[in-house]
Amino acid sequence: MSGGNNDRRSRATPVALAAQPHWLRQSLDILPRPLRFLGVGGIGLLTDLGIFTAIPLHGAHPIATRCVSLAIATLVTWRLNRAVTFNASGRRQHDEAMRYAAVTAMSQGTSFAIFSALVLTVLAPIPQLAVIAGAACGAAIAYTGHTLFAFAPRRRTIRDVERSGAA
Repeated sequence: MSGGNNDRRSRATPVALAAQPHWLRQSLDILPRPLRFLGVGGIGLLTDLGIFTAIPLHGAHPIATRCVSLAIATLVTWRLNRAVTFNASGRRQHDEAMRYAAVTAMSQGTSFAIFSALVLTVLAPIPQLAVIAGAACGAAIAYTGHTLFAFAPRRRTIRDVERSGAA
């Protein structure tokens, strides 16, 4: 039995398949980018909270636990934001990752400072609320930074123009 489009896909080269938009991205593109960003952030927050809640069961301090949960959540959100939220920037992935790391360091630094202040004071009995409060503040910084810097389209430089032979 012929599968139509599936037959063409099975004969396509890996490079041709990689160039095709991912079905998930195509489905989610109907949503505005800020909504996709919040969705990815929600997944990151669930990752963060899940790990943050599970590790203390083994006796770890909440500040050390948050360092681990935040690092893992950052990896999750970077890959998801790259896949479903932002368009290709035209940069090598390493360069884009470094830009993402710089923005994330600022946003998560803010998030972590707010979390720390709250978890060590008024929200000590409910540390998960401190995570959420810090994450909300960090999200505003992150969205702006990722939009304007980390995933911003690469601009052509004079060197790019000279290399291409166009004047």
